Amino acid sequence: MPKHILVVDDSKTVRNLIAFIIKKEGFHVTTAEDGLDALEKLYSIAGIDMIISDVNMPRMDGFTFIKNLREQEIFRDTPIIILSTEGQEKDIQEGLGLGANLYMVKPAQPDKLLQNVKMLLG
Repeated sequence: MPKHILVVDDSKTVRNLIAFIIKKEGFHVTTAEDGLDALEKLYSIAGIDMIISDVNMPRMDGFTFIKNLREQEIFRDTPIIILSTEGQEKDIQEGLGLGANLYMVKPAQPDKLLQNVKMLLG
């Protein structure tokens, strides 16, 4: 059964591009437009294996979303990649400190993104 990845980004173009790249490798993808949308989908869809999330989003940003996830036992070990335009050291440290497994700066190379996805999913 293919691994299921949730892609969270407020840009429809970015969501669709990441979904396209990941689907080509045989993964199942669900998309969400912000942290609140992502939380709703996580609770309604069983078996999300990984999350790729932006930071700057309306309603609920990526940092708040990750903090909420890591506070819940069920999502404590779900691999999370932050994919953001925010590349300053303070942003990277905050993201990793909240529990993200990796922090990638946009634009990410598709092959590097896939390599990281596969690495985190074992």
